[in-house]
Amino acid sequence: MDTPYDRTDIPTIATWGSVPNFLRRTHFLPRYNVRRGRIFREVWDISTITIDGYHLDFNLPVAITPPFCLQATAQMSKIASTFSRLVRFNPKSNPSKILIGEPVDPKIDVGLALYQGQDVSVRPFSGTSVLSPGQKVESTETIGRILSPLSQNEVGSIRCIGLNYASHAAEMKMAIPDLPTLFIKPSTSLADPWPAPTVLPKITQVDSTGDYESEMVIVIGRDAKDVSEEEALDYVLGYTAANDVSSRTSQMNQSQWCFSKGFDTACPIGPALVSAAHFPDVSQFQIRGLKNGKVMQDCPLTDLIFSVPKLVSFLSQGTTLSAGTIILTGTPPGVGAAKNPKEFLKAGDEFAVELLPHVGTLINKTENQL
Repeated sequence: MDTPYDRTDIPTIATWGSVPNFLRRTHFLPRYNVRRGRIFREVWDISTITIDGYHLDFNLPVAITPPFCLQATAQMSKIASTFSRLVRFNPKSNPSKILIGEPVDPKIDVGLALYQGQDVSVRPFSGTSVLSPGQKVESTETIGRILSPLSQNEVGSIRCIGLNYASHAAEMKMAIPDLPTLFIKPSTSLADPWPAPTVLPKITQVDSTGDYESEMVIVIGRDAKDVSEEEALDYVLGYTAANDVSSRTSQMNQSQWCFSKGFDTACPIGPALVSAAHFPDVSQFQIRGLKNGKVMQDCPLTDLIFSVPKLVSFLSQGTTLSAGTIILTGTPPGVGAAKNPKEFLKAGDEFAVELLPHVGTLINKTENQL
């Protein structure tokens, strides 16, 4: 028989998906079982736990010997467990409104489907930001226009890592760095997926050296400062895709890259944000970059030099990474500047960053600034 213990200071549960992930990412305390805000000593077999209105599912039932407690080392894990992936969009029913929600079809490539003219149905959430999504509601909406998963006023200064794929370092004939190379893009460079364009500024048009860089993006879900590598993933909300659009001549003319990579629309991201709880192992991602349908970049994320925990920990030393911070994690080999002949972007080109599974395809068409 359940025996309740009147305790209100037990941390909220933080787990998800499968038992191995749960065992890896949770910490065990002097042991209590939390159920609907109360604590019980018991032996129980579970396939689903409901905590504070959130349903946390295991792939297989597990037997747990009491007394038992699961500690949320980060509130972030609880939020990430409430969704598998989110999109931010204007609904067809009200184009002036901005919603967030989860695609009804769990397998659909949202960016590619919209580009091909398909309707994409979404189950909205009650919140207005992926940083605080709220709960899923019963209605459905159809995407009218897809937006970047976060807005310009949410991301702050955009952190970017240079030279973070071993094979890219090799193609550029550069040594493997000992520490991550950081540069920053302004929030004004953030842009939406197609039909939003990538606009080449006039300074880039002078010698036509606009270039693409397909990248995975880390999204920080709560303020992080001085975190260790061991706890770094507790601050990650999820992952999306980006194109780190660059002006190569300007980049080579300066020792700092902020100017050459910080132009308006030089950082489109999307189309979906995949939950770090739903997809905790980024080494399972495969990233491709396609220019006008031709594959230019194709690489697994096992080739990363600095891992997600390493990057989050390193960038947080002495510095607060505010909730909403995005970190571009570097590009694989195959950039236009490394091709022979060069494969730079020009007006009319379409570039797609494909990050699979789950995230989907980020597509933008290139235009010249007039």
